Amino acid sequence: MIPQEPARRFARPIGFIKARFSPEGFLGLHLTVGLIVVLLAGWWFGEIVEDVSRNEATRLLDERVIAWFQDWASPGLTYVAWIITALGSVLFITAGSMVTTFVLIRRGYIYRCLAVVVTMGGGSLLNILLKHFFHRQRPVLENPLVTLSSYGFPSGHTMGATIYYGLLALLMAHSTRWAWRHRIVAFAGAALVIALVGVSRIYLGAHYLTDVLGAIALGLAWLAFCWTGIETVRRWRGRPMIP
Repeated sequence: MIPQEPARRFARPIGFIKARFSPEGFLGLHLTVGLIVVLLAGWWFGEIVEDVSRNEATRLLDERVIAWFQDWASPGLTYVAWIITALGSVLFITAGSMVTTFVLIRRGYIYRCLAVVVTMGGGSLLNILLKHFFHRQRPVLENPLVTLSSYGFPSGHTMGATIYYGLLALLMAHSTRWAWRHRIVAFAGAALVIALVGVSRIYLGAHYLTDVLGAIALGLAWLAFCWTGIETVRRWRGRPMIP
C-alpha cells in the first residue's frame, strides 16, 4: 500500500476539521467556538435547573449563602449594593442598549446593530418566559432589604448584565481599533461587572445563589447563540469586519 493512500482517504474529514478551526469563512472558528459556548452554557443551566428542583443540598446552600450575606449587611454596604445592582436594572440596560444601537446605526454597522436588538430584546423576553415557567419564589427574609413579588429564577438583573456587558465586550473584541490587551481588559471588566451585579442581588435578598448562576449560564448561552448566528449570516453575505 502506498503511503499517500491513507492521506487521500482522510483528506476530506481532515479538511472539514481544519475548516472548522479556520478564522476565515462563515463556517469557521467563530461558529465552532460559538456552538461550544452554547452547548456548555446550556448544559450548565440544565444542571442548575435540575439541582434547584430536586437537590435538597442545593436549596440548603442557597439558604446559607443568603443568610451569610444578611449577617454582613450594613448601611454602607447596602448603599454600594444599590448602586451596583442599578447597573443591571431594566432602565439602565435598556438605556445602554438604545445608546449602543444609536452609535452603531450612525456608523453604519447594521449587523452589529441587529445583534444588539435581537440579543437584548430576545433575552428580556426569554427571561420573563422562564420566570413564569419555573414559578420559583424569591427569598423570604425577616428583615429584607428589598421586597419583590415577581418570580426569581433566573435573575433578570444578572441575565441582563451578562448579555449586555458581554455583548459590549464582543463588540470591542471584534473591532480592529482595539489591541489584544484592551480586548482582554474588556472581557475581564464585563465579567467583573456581571459578578458584582449578581452578588448585589443576593446581598439585597432579591435572589438565591442559584438564581444568579442560572442567569449567568442562560445569558451566556443566549448571547453566544445570537452573536454566532448573526455573525455567520454577516460573513456569509461577505460583509467586511468593523474597521
